[in-house]
Amino acid sequence: MRNRSYLIACFSLLCAGTSSFAQGPIRLRELVTAGTTCHVTTHVDLAGQLTVPPEEGQKSASKVSLAGRSFIEYDERVLDTGTPDRPGPRTLRIYRRVDLDRTVGDKPQDVSIRPAVRRMVILRTGHREVPFSPDGPLTWSEIDLVRTDVFTPALTGLLPDRSVVPGDRWPATAAAVEELTDLEKIEEGTLDCRFDEITSLAGRRLARVRVTGSVRGVNEDGPNRQQFDGYFYFDLTTNHLSYLSLEATHFLLDKDGQTAGQVKGRFVLTREVKAPSGDLRDEVIRGLALEPTAENTLLLYDNPELGVRFLYPRRWRVGVVRGRQVILDEANGNGLLLTVESPANVPTGAAYLAECQTYLTKEQRAKILRTDAPRPLSNQLEQLGLDVEISGRRERMEYYIIRQSAGGAVLAARLQAEESPALERDVERIARSVQVMAPVSLPRPVK
Repeated sequence: MRNRSYLIACFSLLCAGTSSFAQGPIRLRELVTAGTTCHVTTHVDLAGQLTVPPEEGQKSASKVSLAGRSFIEYDERVLDTGTPDRPGPRTLRIYRRVDLDRTVGDKPQDVSIRPAVRRMVILRTGHREVPFSPDGPLTWSEIDLVRTDVFTPALTGLLPDRSVVPGDRWPATAAAVEELTDLEKIEEGTLDCRFDEITSLAGRRLARVRVTGSVRGVNEDGPNRQQFDGYFYFDLTTNHLSYLSLEATHFLLDKDGQTAGQVKGRFVLTREVKAPSGDLRDEVIRGLALEPTAENTLLLYDNPELGVRFLYPRRWRVGVVRGRQVILDEANGNGLLLTVESPANVPTGAAYLAECQTYLTKEQRAKILRTDAPRPLSNQLEQLGLDVEISGRRERMEYYIIRQSAGGAVLAARLQAEESPALERDVERIARSVQVMAPVSLPRPVK
């Protein structure tokens, strides 16, 4: 479930008092400029119920409760406002605190960010945040946590494009609505902003703006509708959106547009402009790799139960994990299977090649066009391969045998011939990164 998809918010500020100011039209405008640094905190509470489709043998759907809470704190510096090939801003974050826990049914789920990679570059692509760390590879859960958090530069879309006076209204931009709702496609509705007043809170002169509306669209949860009621403060001294409080109800919809689940939540964000300090200073970040590369965008798969970890490029996705097997899928239909073995069960290259040839010719009715005999790449890694034709289509079969002190693994990849050169490099990169950390105790897969 997504944090900000279930926004709700409630806030109370302790202050000496509030007062209104009478004046002419004012401009609520925040400029996103390189070097600007803010201290940001977000807090989310959510609770509700989801309708789960019936499993095999069940007659009706069931209701599953959902509850969650998060508190995230970080410092963020704007590195640039975009380039011709990357129109969105690029920022550098240092996460100071990440607490996120939720319960789906009776299953608790804790998500966090490892201390070693709490410094991240955030790229904006479309309405998605794409993070990577200059300090090491991220896991998918760490990426998912960051990309579903609010990207604060996008909140400038809540501000008007003209001077306003109390009582004026304007619609939020589509980019801001997408950021707050996490919708990939907005089918109807918008968020309406209304300038309420200029007020004084805790000695700060602020413009208070009400935010309300209803939006329907589609995201990773499927079709849904979201209703909002909240407000934000714009600091008239520092010219930035300093506080956002939203209350929302998230309705999950079935194929007929009927409510299949409802989640209520609250979301509070605070921002404070500050001078760059600590890990965000010029002299510190000057030597960092702050542009994405093939190396610093690798993902980490770490499975303590299976006792294996490896790195993989982002074009691949970890799909099914079945016993001691991990399956990776690539967007164009290519696939990879990693099987973890005990030291005694790691096959020789010659034996595995013979096994693969028999399986392909007898079970897959394949025609073998070329055979690459086993060759050692190191004392722990052996590679072999086959070019085959299956049902009139050429494919490349890449195999790696990994032997380590705690155990080993066999990696088998099935690649489309026209894409194989680039994908073969991916597969070798994965194979070289495999670490078997403990003797495997899970049962062997049944063929």
